[in-house]
Amino acid sequence: MTSSLPPQPSQDDNLWLEDIDGERQLDWARAQNAITVQAYAQSPAFEALQQGILEVLDSDDRIPMVRKIGPRFFYNFWRDKDHPKGLWRRTTLDEYRKPRPEWESVLDLDALAAADGENWVWHGADCLEPEYRRCLISLSRGGADADVVREFDLETKQFVPGGFSLPEAKNHVGWKDIDNLYVATDFGPGSMTSSSYPRIVKQWRRGTPLESAVTVYEGLHEDMSVSAYRDNTPGFERDFVSRQIDFYESETWLRKADGTFAKIDVPDDSLAEITREWMLIEPRTDWTVAGATYRSGSLLAVKFDDYMAGRRELTVLFEPDDTTALDSHSWTRNHLIVNVMHDVVNRLEVLTPPAGGTGPWKRESLGGAPELSTIAASGIDEDENDDYFLTVSGFLQPTTLYIGTIGTAEKSEPQVLKDSPAFFDASRHRVSQHFATSKDGTRVPYFEIAPKDLKADASNPTLQYAYGGFEIPLQPSYSGSIGRAWLDQGGVYVVANIRGGGEYGPRWHQAALQENRLRTCEDFAAVSEDLIARGVTSPAHLGAMGGSNGGLLMGNMLTLYPQLYGAIVSEVALLDMRRYTHLSAGASWIAEYGDPDQPEEWEFIRAFSPYENAKPGRAYPPALFTTSTRDDRVGPVHARKMHAKMTALGHDSSFYENLEGGHSAATDNKESAFMDALGYAYLWQHLRS
Repeated sequence: MTSSLPPQPSQDDNLWLEDIDGERQLDWARAQNAITVQAYAQSPAFEALQQGILEVLDSDDRIPMVRKIGPRFFYNFWRDKDHPKGLWRRTTLDEYRKPRPEWESVLDLDALAAADGENWVWHGADCLEPEYRRCLISLSRGGADADVVREFDLETKQFVPGGFSLPEAKNHVGWKDIDNLYVATDFGPGSMTSSSYPRIVKQWRRGTPLESAVTVYEGLHEDMSVSAYRDNTPGFERDFVSRQIDFYESETWLRKADGTFAKIDVPDDSLAEITREWMLIEPRTDWTVAGATYRSGSLLAVKFDDYMAGRRELTVLFEPDDTTALDSHSWTRNHLIVNVMHDVVNRLEVLTPPAGGTGPWKRESLGGAPELSTIAASGIDEDENDDYFLTVSGFLQPTTLYIGTIGTAEKSEPQVLKDSPAFFDASRHRVSQHFATSKDGTRVPYFEIAPKDLKADASNPTLQYAYGGFEIPLQPSYSGSIGRAWLDQGGVYVVANIRGGGEYGPRWHQAALQENRLRTCEDFAAVSEDLIARGVTSPAHLGAMGGSNGGLLMGNMLTLYPQLYGAIVSEVALLDMRRYTHLSAGASWIAEYGDPDQPEEWEFIRAFSPYENAKPGRAYPPALFTTSTRDDRVGPVHARKMHAKMTALGHDSSFYENLEGGHSAATDNKESAFMDALGYAYLWQHLRS
């Protein structure tokens, strides 16, 4: 935490709710929960809604997505009604091709949780290449970002007695070799940043106490975090140290064998990825180097060793325009798969580096998504072969998983591996894409999923969803839960691709940063107004929902555009923007929102602080605020205080705080089904009239 506090209002009667785990505060939360459950979660309709969602989440027919670890096995983490906390399991590719593969259990999280007396939530495994026998398994208590780390043996399928083990913290940990780890953790007072992440990274040798680990690098208290890692790719073993200055700026150094550092001299706001001999660079702003200027959002390639030696001849692999943006990229052994979005719909290209490393890259299409759908591809084992997984999904199209091999004629067409089942009747619906005009004239796309026989009589219950932050795009995807809980009930579902997201690359995100944050609200309102103008719905039947940064958006739509909505659901949200940098991990988002401790920045932040802007005597639509006690990223304080203030002002506000669940607000499928059903039930009760 920083020592200074932001300027306080003349009176904030809800500061006491900032004690997250205080008994009085938890009793208050339980009391509010009971009121909300009584009003919205005790009807036969709610039970049917919740059960329908849970059937989707627990379905044995879902595609078990896998990750290859080692030469033979494909691993999957699976939750269902028999394994609510989850089962880490593995199988071979030949077995995985079968409709019902035989799985070998590796770690039963339910059994482990019972034995340890802990509500463990899976945070993943980092396995040491090239042997892939030892892994570092991260486990969270109740879903928090903080986790414990334990060493695990994939051959014995047991935790290693006396092996590496880290206590609960926001750990950044990775293998250097079998006997050494890079560890960034809470080493005691002064070792964490103002954002609540590690400030110091050390090298820890097996068999020695953590206290004796040798410091590798120290960042600043004002930084976001630091970390170190080793790339153990055979023939390209390298060590790196990274300083995350803020959410969008970082510095990375190559750590040499003698412990000295060589900085990778790219712009601090760019992304750089090193794979074998190549470095790929994504500049977030226009970058001029060696007499050439590269556009923000481009993808550039250069030989890593050449770059470190001072050469700056870069190859442009992708350059954006007004309607296209880079979505992702992934290596196979000899090729690079590049995924590009055109008006939020994907197409794939395969790029092949020139023989000898000089000359143009070869390009060929790997296909595009079906209309208004999403396609994605990634290499399966970039060190070994050119195999790839490909998925295709759409709002009405269940996900299909393919496998293919690049550059092999007889395998040029990817083969279907798995099909996800249909969880609702898509034949009754249609998908369309529309464009609204925002306040400043910007063209804002949105997707609409509606009944084919939709009548433009302004009476259709409509749910509008958005995120609008951190350069994250919202693309077409299949959701059996939304299908059952909203579309099957006769509703219209809308996804708004507002600024702040990544639908058109960095420029789309940067257009809504800090002093321009209100553009996210203006864009969302423009979509709402377009839906109303087209007769799809009306304010009485239009609901809005969003989570995290999208929950902040919902708070602003509530306080700034109340006339447009019949009900609003704000999930795990930031809401008190005056104090957000002093709550949980809030300081890590100053680059996104600004610093309220700086008077000149508070002047623009206060315009998008829902807690500040909620006033008495105004007509607000009903609002539901949901959160989780164990959310150590945003934290439950925002929702608690917002609900308390809205209630005290006499407005129609509801609240539910899951006592576990972390930033996802749920630790298992049953909790997820309840939280989802609560939001949908709330909207249905207010919008269907």
